[in-house]
Amino acid sequence: MEKVVIIRYAEIHLKGKNRGYFERVFSVNLEKSLKGIRHELRRMSGRYLVAAFDEADAEEIESRVARVFGVHSYSLGYLTESDMDSILAAAKLVCPAQGSFKVDTHRGDKKYPLTSMQLNAEVGAKLIEAYPALTVDVHTPQHYVYLDIRDGGKALVFGTFEEGANGMPVGTSGKGLLLISGGIDSPVAGYMMAKRGMNVEYLHFHSYPYTNEQAKDKVVELARILSRYAGGNTLMTVSVTHIQEEIHKNCAAELNVTLLRRFMFRIAERIAKRAGAQCLITGESLGQVASQTIEGMTSSNAVVTLPVLRPLVGFDKEEIIVRAKKIGTFETSVLPYEDCCTVFLPEFPAIKPKLSFIEEEEGKLDIDGLVREAVGTLEKITL
Repeated sequence: MEKVVIIRYAEIHLKGKNRGYFERVFSVNLEKSLKGIRHELRRMSGRYLVAAFDEADAEEIESRVARVFGVHSYSLGYLTESDMDSILAAAKLVCPAQGSFKVDTHRGDKKYPLTSMQLNAEVGAKLIEAYPALTVDVHTPQHYVYLDIRDGGKALVFGTFEEGANGMPVGTSGKGLLLISGGIDSPVAGYMMAKRGMNVEYLHFHSYPYTNEQAKDKVVELARILSRYAGGNTLMTVSVTHIQEEIHKNCAAELNVTLLRRFMFRIAERIAKRAGAQCLITGESLGQVASQTIEGMTSSNAVVTLPVLRPLVGFDKEEIIVRAKKIGTFETSVLPYEDCCTVFLPEFPAIKPKLSFIEEEEGKLDIDGLVREAVGTLEKITL
């Protein structure tokens, strides 16, 4: 008998002839998540097992496995032989000595001599014999004893199913560049694209000295939290101070944010192509702020050729906050350090700017020169 963490994958089982590729990426991601912990990762006919670990590391292993996209559920339990004595010995370790319980069997090995119902009855009876304070309740039991009979004379015995991150393994859906601010939305957007298998890189725009070092530190921490799910070990930062000053000095005040975002998209596209990213990702939600109207989004899209993914476009703020709290970014996002979009913020920003007016105002600026200067400020921070 051996203590193991049992891992079941999510959508990978739907991939047919391509399943092998997704499983290989999934295995690599699991290994990365467990780096620094002594363990063995084994494959068992539709299951993955983390084995040969120290008991003291079990909780940490479960915590890390829970963040890996592609994990449907996981359980801490036992790998044992599938004979009745071995199964019962493991079941006694899983089942509490009192309360109501139910035995629930899945037979992956259809040649096993007992049916699922027979196994349920026999193991249940022996558990009651061993623990007289137990009672059977097949409808609303306090405890479960799950039996998973596998091929090769092996069985898995465990007491709970813990929900995983679901989704697809990171790295199976290309690479995207996330425009990450210090707010609530963009980290959630990055998380959601990583959940669909996208490898996410991070780019942050700052306006030092109008914004301070604490604002940058806040974004570094957000990227660090997000990297636990989405991978990526580098945060890129770019200064747009000079661009904001030129816009403020030369262009209509109501377009300050609109014009800045067009520059951000131009800069992001250049950096994305250098990094091999195939799209840009933003945390925009339709109508949430003045720059996130359909006209504002159209204006930003007009200056790039890469697709722009906006996974939060149909979400309201409360829905986004719920997700931010779930992934652990909310408390950092609400720290009171402002980002570059709050610099030179007009009293009445344009809500539905006309593209012709935007281009006319933008014509007052040296667009290529300002973009080149911004790209020249690129810094990389290892997370």
